[in-house]
Amino acid sequence: MLRVASGQVANVLRGAMGLSGRIATVGSVRASHGEENEEVFNKRYEEYFNRKDIDGWEIRKGMNDLLGMDLVPEPQIIEAGLRACRRVNDIALAIRWLEGCKDKCGDQKSTIYPYLIQNIRPTLDELGVPTPEELNYDKPELALKSVYDM
Repeated sequence: MLRVASGQVANVLRGAMGLSGRIATVGSVRASHGEENEEVFNKRYEEYFNRKDIDGWEIRKGMNDLLGMDLVPEPQIIEAGLRACRRVNDIALAIRWLEGCKDKCGDQKSTIYPYLIQNIRPTLDELGVPTPEELNYDKPELALKSVYDM
Protein backbone atom coordinates (compact mmCIF):
# COMPACT_ATOMS: atom_id res chain seq x y z
CA MET A 1 0.00 0.00 0.00
CA LEU A 2 2.75 2.42 0.99
CA ARG A 3 4.77 1.47 -2.10
CA VAL A 4 1.85 2.22 -4.40
CA ALA A 5 1.15 5.56 -2.74
CA SER A 6 4.81 6.62 -2.82
CA GLY A 7 5.05 5.64 -6.51
CA GLN A 8 2.03 7.80 -7.34
CA VAL A 9 3.45 10.75 -5.41
CA ALA A 10 6.77 10.38 -7.25
CA ASN A 11 4.96 10.36 -10.62
CA VAL A 12 3.06 13.53 -9.71
CA LEU A 13 6.28 15.26 -8.62
CA ARG A 14 8.07 14.22 -11.82
CA GLY A 15 5.25 15.63 -13.91
CA ALA A 16 5.22 18.88 -11.94
CA MET A 17 8.98 19.32 -12.30
CA GLY A 18 9.04 18.44 -16.01
CA LEU A 19 11.52 15.60 -15.70
CA SER A 20 9.65 13.04 -17.77
CA GLY A 21 10.38 14.77 -21.10
CA ARG A 22 14.11 14.97 -20.44
CA ILE A 23 14.34 11.34 -19.42
CA ALA A 24 12.63 10.27 -22.64
CA THR A 25 15.09 12.24 -24.80
CA VAL A 26 18.10 10.72 -23.05
CA GLY A 27 16.75 7.24 -23.75
CA SER A 28 16.25 8.02 -27.41
CA VAL A 29 19.78 9.40 -27.75
CA ARG A 30 21.24 6.23 -26.19
CA ALA A 31 19.15 4.05 -28.47
CA SER A 32 20.46 5.84 -31.56
CA HIS A 33 24.04 4.59 -31.09
CA GLY A 34 24.84 1.50 -33.13
CA GLU A 35 26.57 -1.62 -31.90
CA GLU A 36 30.29 -1.92 -32.62
CA ASN A 37 31.26 -5.08 -34.47
CA GLU A 38 34.22 -7.23 -33.45
CA GLU A 39 36.64 -6.06 -36.14
CA VAL A 40 36.12 -2.38 -35.32
CA PHE A 41 36.45 -3.10 -31.59
CA ASN A 42 39.71 -5.03 -32.05
CA LYS A 43 41.13 -2.38 -34.38
CA ARG A 44 40.26 0.39 -31.93
CA TYR A 45 42.15 -1.26 -29.06
CA GLU A 46 45.09 -2.24 -31.27
CA GLU A 47 45.43 1.37 -32.42
CA TYR A 48 45.14 2.53 -28.81
CA PHE A 49 48.01 0.33 -27.64
CA ASN A 50 50.09 0.99 -30.78
CA ARG A 51 50.22 4.75 -30.20
CA LYS A 52 53.83 5.94 -30.00
CA ASP A 53 53.13 8.55 -27.29
CA ILE A 54 51.28 6.21 -24.90
CA ASP A 55 52.44 6.25 -21.30
CA GLY A 56 52.17 3.74 -18.46
CA TRP A 57 48.98 5.23 -17.05
CA GLU A 58 47.18 5.04 -20.40
CA ILE A 59 48.34 1.46 -20.90
CA ARG A 60 46.95 0.51 -17.48
CA LYS A 61 43.68 2.28 -18.24
CA GLY A 62 43.25 0.47 -21.56
CA MET A 63 44.07 -2.88 -19.97
CA ASN A 64 41.75 -2.24 -17.05
CA ASP A 65 38.93 -1.27 -19.41
CA LEU A 66 39.45 -4.44 -21.46
CA LEU A 67 39.68 -6.73 -18.44
CA GLY A 68 36.53 -5.14 -17.02
CA MET A 69 34.51 -6.23 -20.05
CA ASP A 70 32.85 -9.59 -20.47
CA LEU A 71 35.32 -10.92 -23.04
CA VAL A 72 38.72 -12.48 -23.50
CA PRO A 73 40.98 -10.13 -25.54
CA GLU A 74 42.06 -11.36 -28.96
CA PRO A 75 45.73 -12.36 -29.39
CA GLN A 76 46.36 -9.27 -31.57
CA ILE A 77 45.18 -6.98 -28.76
CA ILE A 78 47.29 -8.86 -26.21
CA GLU A 79 50.35 -8.52 -28.46
CA ALA A 80 49.71 -4.79 -28.90
CA GLY A 81 49.46 -4.42 -25.12
CA LEU A 82 52.73 -6.33 -24.62
CA ARG A 83 54.50 -4.12 -27.16
CA ALA A 84 53.15 -1.02 -25.40
CA CYS A 85 54.55 -2.37 -22.10
CA ARG A 86 57.90 -2.87 -23.80
CA ARG A 87 57.91 0.70 -25.16
CA VAL A 88 57.51 2.07 -21.63
CA ASN A 89 59.92 -0.59 -20.29
CA ASP A 90 57.49 -2.12 -17.78
CA ILE A 91 57.91 -5.90 -17.63
CA ALA A 92 55.85 -6.16 -14.45
CA LEU A 93 52.87 -4.66 -16.25
CA ALA A 94 53.36 -7.08 -19.16
CA ILE A 95 53.31 -10.07 -16.82
CA ARG A 96 50.29 -8.68 -14.98
CA TRP A 97 48.56 -8.22 -18.36
CA LEU A 98 49.12 -11.91 -19.12
CA GLU A 99 47.78 -12.87 -15.68
CA GLY A 100 44.68 -10.75 -16.26
CA CYS A 101 44.09 -12.33 -19.66
CA LYS A 102 44.46 -15.78 -18.11
CA ASP A 103 41.96 -14.86 -15.41
CA LYS A 104 39.47 -13.69 -18.05
CA CYS A 105 39.45 -17.20 -19.52
CA GLY A 106 37.37 -18.25 -16.50
CA ASP A 107 36.48 -21.90 -16.33
CA GLN A 108 37.83 -22.46 -19.88
CA LYS A 109 41.47 -21.81 -18.87
CA SER A 110 42.53 -25.25 -20.03
CA THR A 111 41.38 -24.56 -23.60
CA ILE A 112 41.48 -20.78 -24.20
CA TYR A 113 44.71 -19.85 -22.38
CA PRO A 114 46.96 -22.36 -24.24
CA TYR A 115 45.47 -21.04 -27.50
CA LEU A 116 46.35 -17.48 -26.50
CA ILE A 117 49.89 -18.42 -25.45
CA GLN A 118 50.41 -20.40 -28.67
CA ASN A 119 49.38 -17.37 -30.75
CA ILE A 120 51.40 -14.79 -28.81
CA ARG A 121 54.51 -16.96 -28.26
CA PRO A 122 56.52 -15.32 -31.10
CA THR A 123 55.84 -11.89 -29.59
CA LEU A 124 56.76 -13.08 -26.10
CA ASP A 125 60.06 -14.47 -27.43
CA GLU A 126 60.75 -11.33 -29.47
CA LEU A 127 60.19 -9.04 -26.47
CA GLY A 128 61.79 -11.37 -23.91
CA VAL A 129 58.69 -11.46 -21.72
CA PRO A 130 58.25 -14.66 -19.67
CA THR A 131 54.82 -16.06 -18.94
CA PRO A 132 53.58 -16.26 -15.34
CA GLU A 133 53.97 -20.06 -15.56
CA GLU A 134 57.64 -19.74 -16.55
CA LEU A 135 58.17 -17.58 -13.46
CA ASN A 136 56.18 -20.05 -11.30
CA TYR A 137 53.68 -17.32 -10.43
CA ASP A 138 50.88 -19.84 -10.90
CA LYS A 139 52.04 -21.78 -7.82
CA PRO A 140 51.82 -20.35 -4.31
CA GLU A 141 55.27 -19.72 -2.92
CA LEU A 142 54.68 -19.95 0.82
CA ALA A 143 51.71 -22.30 0.89
CA LEU A 144 51.86 -25.04 3.46
CA LYS A 145 51.26 -28.65 2.57
CA SER A 146 47.84 -29.92 3.38
CA VAL A 147 47.72 -32.09 6.48
CA TYR A 148 45.82 -34.63 4.41
CA ASP A 149 48.75 -34.96 1.98
CA MET A 150 51.38 -35.68 4.66
